[in-house]
Amino acid sequence: MYYDALKTFVTLAEIKNFTKAAEILHISQPSVSLHIKNLEKEFQTELFIRSPKFLKITPTGEILYERAKQILFMYEQTQKDILEHLHDIKGKLVIGASFTIGEYILPSLLIDLHSKHPGLELEVFIGNTEEIVQSVRLLKVDIGLIEGQTNDKELLIEPFMEDELFVVGSNQHSLTSRKIITIADLQNQLWFMREEGSGTRDYLKHIIRSNALKVKSVITINSNQAIKEMIINSNEGLSLLSTHVIDRDIKQKNLICIPLNHLPFKRLFSCVCSPIMENKRHVVAFKNALHQKWSID
Repeated sequence: MYYDALKTFVTLAEIKNFTKAAEILHISQPSVSLHIKNLEKEFQTELFIRSPKFLKITPTGEILYERAKQILFMYEQTQKDILEHLHDIKGKLVIGASFTIGEYILPSLLIDLHSKHPGLELEVFIGNTEEIVQSVRLLKVDIGLIEGQTNDKELLIEPFMEDELFVVGSNQHSLTSRKIITIADLQNQLWFMREEGSGTRDYLKHIIRSNALKVKSVITINSNQAIKEMIINSNEGLSLLSTHVIDRDIKQKNLICIPLNHLPFKRLFSCVCSPIMENKRHVVAFKNALHQKWSID
């Protein structure tokens, strides 16, 4: 197997220096050259353009670089999986979660999971839906939880919870004093929106487009908490937020749900993972805990 050669190749492609690559890999420089030579012979192509001043990867080298990273990951992951199969679930599970899920839903699940598997080290990366999907695709996280949608056919997507969203404003907003409000009443409003790539933003933009709403202006903020603070301190701004984000603020009357005469705004929360990670014991344990806590009827 060409594991050592591929590892050398990937290191050299990233470092772009034979001597430094040798130092990092704790091998001799001639060994680095031999590994690259063997790969070029195996694939019948030149992988690097060499000169005294620079080292540049070729187009075919770029193709091998992307595949080699996946091969190395799968090889190392297989080693871990075999080891984990012989032992209790331990090690690290890296979870990616979009903001609404990561900040308001995931924490209670992590506590339950840690209680059941105390030897499992949990690490969470929080970003918007687009960032989480990208992280799952590049295997930067073991599993992702998203509130938006993805059309990535290379990933496995499984809904785990239904979410409802509400249009909210401050106590001072002119619409909050009315008993019934129609979609048409949302014309020419100031909207506080999440950033591009956010599932919540996509849903709000869908509502605006599908109802032909004119927007007075938009303020974009990549934080649910910051949006809530903006609403509380504004007399005119509105936003669309998950019930999980606003529940406490509604009870404390910091925010007011606009009483829209409209069908509920609902969406699904989903977990996404690469087929490579699907049967990893850490991932299976996490998904089991996820579905035990929340399940869609």
